[in-house]
Amino acid sequence: MNAAGTTLVPDARATGPAGLLADLGDGGVTPLATHRRRYPAPPPAGPAPRADLISVVADSGLGGRGGAGFPTGEKLRAVAARRGPRVVVVNASEGEPASAKDRLLLTRAPHLVLDGAVLAAAAVGAETVVVAVDRAHTAALDAVRQAIVERRGERATVDLRLAATPTRYVAGESSALVRWLDGGPAKPTGASAHAGAPGGVEGRPTLVQNVETLAHLAQILRYGSGWFRATGTADEPGTALVTVTGAVRRPCVMEVPWGTPVSDLLGRAGGPTEQLQALLVGGFSGAWVPAPAAFDAPFSRAGLAPFAASPGAGVIVALPEAACGLTETARVLDWFAAESAGQCGPCVRGLPALAGAAAALPRDSSGDAAARLRRWADDIEGRGGCRHPDGAVALLRSALDVFAADLARHARGDGCAGAGRPPVLAVPVPAAGWR
Repeated sequence: MNAAGTTLVPDARATGPAGLLADLGDGGVTPLATHRRRYPAPPPAGPAPRADLISVVADSGLGGRGGAGFPTGEKLRAVAARRGPRVVVVNASEGEPASAKDRLLLTRAPHLVLDGAVLAAAAVGAETVVVAVDRAHTAALDAVRQAIVERRGERATVDLRLAATPTRYVAGESSALVRWLDGGPAKPTGASAHAGAPGGVEGRPTLVQNVETLAHLAQILRYGSGWFRATGTADEPGTALVTVTGAVRRPCVMEVPWGTPVSDLLGRAGGPTEQLQALLVGGFSGAWVPAPAAFDAPFSRAGLAPFAASPGAGVIVALPEAACGLTETARVLDWFAAESAGQCGPCVRGLPALAGAAAALPRDSSGDAAARLRRWADDIEGRGGCRHPDGAVALLRSALDVFAADLARHARGDGCAGAGRPPVLAVPVPAAGWR
């Protein structure tokens, strides 16, 4: 389900026999026996890193699917190079409200993800794997818990543990997740915890990896780097899971090769239900792009760069012409302010100021108001304790550009295009607490 409670169906077309969505079955959790009829058990992990496994992943060109796209092979090598007992953390927090891909994998194909985690452990020489799942995602927690129990009948290769994390957006940031696993609040520390740097779980070298990334890793180590590079583009090989929602007939999670035109993704989601004015690409910390100008853009980092956008966590939300993009953006900025860890000036003072001024735009759309917001955005960007305020700034800037016509309409006193319409973006209510 997405944040609004709408069930998102998987669209497994064109993923191939080894696609991540190919074996989701009839809607239930794929049991281990069914999974093993197709895929053999991973090789045993141990305290010695496996350079051969790391080389295959590096040659595949797999990038992280959590949003940043950091090369997975480099992360594996960095953790393997450090001395001492190593840890693999499966980052299943999925704090991005517009994404449902990781939850889908965990609730329907948990063994594919666990295979990837065990293989990553073998690659870096870890004997402990912690699967960290947002405690609000009860179906995913139940599926992973049962999957771990099922694996007790197999030859033990790693110590698999399950942890239920706080429902906070920044709790999925790597240093925040490590801090929480060590008994602290799920707030970013500003330290690098994703590439084997000091300060991992219990001070140990720690690989923090996204759910989808590990599922891809499992298939790459089964079928080879050449198989993975046969789809996608030369610079961005392979496939990606994309959550498509908003004004489309069939909101769903789909798997597509990198470089697939945005129009094809909308088509696979049944097409728009009405004329579109913009697309939110990458999630809440992503960017608005104009429609239909972006329809022909390849869904990839390179293809979306001309629009100052990125695939991020693999998200497209279709915004209809009759909605007010300024109001939608203001709602998200208010959520950003409420979800901050409150550890730095840009979050404590900057984000509430941005949210308040953005909420006032439909009433004060003068050039001075928009210019003031841009100045504040410049003052905030790059000065936070983590990237949380930068995501809010990116969204705001794109809104001021893409919805310039709305700004002009409000400035003329012509009213709001979205007046009386239900909101398009499913903005959750922030949870309380950091433990």
